[in-house]
Amino acid sequence: MDRLLELTARAEREHFWFRGFRWFLRPVLDAAMAGRPPGRVLDCGCGTGSNLSMLEPYGRVYGFDLTWHGLQIAHAQGRERIARGSIGAIPFASGTFDLVTSFDVFQCLPGQVETDAAGEMARVLKPGGAAVFNFAALEVLRGSHSVFAEEVRRYAPRQVRALLAGAGLQVERLTFAYASLFPLMLAARVGHRWTRQGGEAESGEWEITVPAAPINALLTGAVAAEAAALRVIDMPFGSSLMCLARKPR
Repeated sequence: MDRLLELTARAEREHFWFRGFRWFLRPVLDAAMAGRPPGRVLDCGCGTGSNLSMLEPYGRVYGFDLTWHGLQIAHAQGRERIARGSIGAIPFASGTFDLVTSFDVFQCLPGQVETDAAGEMARVLKPGGAAVFNFAALEVLRGSHSVFAEEVRRYAPRQVRALLAGAGLQVERLTFAYASLFPLMLAARVGHRWTRQGGEAESGEWEITVPAAPINALLTGAVAAEAAALRVIDMPFGSSLMCLARKPR
């Protein structure tokens, strides 16, 4: 996991995937806080802390993560209001946040911790508050990157709905993302499963390394076009599932 965080910290500014991630999430976050003044925001599993900047327009942002290495990177970048803690036992009081987020964390959680984490995120939300998630999607996309990222599972929409309903959260929007890259990712990961070349975890590093500039520019254009489309339609497939859910008043 430390290696994953190091590579993530290097790639977050320029890599097409991370650019798309921010573009995809911005309208979801806008919808989450529509009609509400800036409030208190909590990023659960903040990793290197880079997403805290994306969340700052929505209020006073806090974050926590279980890994010391991620928090050290965040501190070195000047991030404040971050703590060490587990998403299965969130170290904040109940009903204190207007928005809680979790980006690509749940797929790495063991079974009971997964259930506890959804309940904990609901617990720290104020009534009427919103939760925004990004989940790794579709078991068919399991590959070397899944091993490298220590994924336990990849989600289908019905699994997301069941998980959040069990925590008392009401889903307002659930859509796939990265549909524009799905054919490439499917081919790469199925191909890897067939060939099994190289070490499982080590061979997954290439997906989080910034590609050559022309390729990165081309794929950035693809996700930019998809981000524009996602503002008005949901995607029927993709490598991620984005979800906006809300705690009943």
